[in-house]
Amino acid sequence: MKIRNVIHRELRRFIEEDSAATIPPAAVPKLRRMLSFLQDMEREDELRTVPGWNAHRLTGDRRGVWSLTVPRNWRLTFRIDRAEGEIVDLDYEDYH
Repeated sequence: MKIRNVIHRELRRFIEEDSAATIPPAAVPKLRRMLSFLQDMEREDELRTVPGWNAHRLTGDRRGVWSLTVPRNWRLTFRIDRAEGEIVDLDYEDYH
């Protein structure tokens, strides 16, 4: 799937310029795998096939937003525009 937009500025720089200067070094390899997977996947049900990512949809006021676990309390969050087949509002968030 194509990534339409990225909210987190440093994650955008990581994707566009391959600059990991402000991303924790322990997170870089996993983020690379996750981003590659997201861009290569064809259907959202593929997200649940990867052990250790804890892929799930959020509820409440963030209903429909997917969450993937990166190291510790960091998450990749995003929505999927099914009509366009795109990742929307990709973010790198600290849950605590």
